[in-house]
Amino acid sequence: MAINGMQQSEESATRNGVQALEMAFSGITKCRQDVENTKNNLMSHYKGSDGKAFMDLVTAWEEKADVILVNVQDMIETLNQTLSEHGKQQGAAVDSINREYAQSDAVFDALRG
Repeated sequence: MAINGMQQSEESATRNGVQALEMAFSGITKCRQDVENTKNNLMSHYKGSDGKAFMDLVTAWEEKADVILVNVQDMIETLNQTLSEHGKQQGAAVDSINREYAQSDAVFDALRG
């Protein structure tokens, strides 16, 4: 039972991690949209070298945000794969236990006559 409790705890922690990463992804996406909207509003007023410097700054920030978003998405996918593999392993263990139980019943019945 301790092993099962530990596995359930790990599964719960992994699910919490996925949820936290999904919330982070959503927050970063919203911030990126806010920056994009602000950039579009300000670009109509910025001309010349200050406008180009502003555009370069925002473009660099957006590129970094894109890298972060890709990394967060990769982590979400990895954790979801972990959950899937965990489920497969537990299913295989249950099947194995059920087969052994059925076999032990058959042996017991044969011994009993």
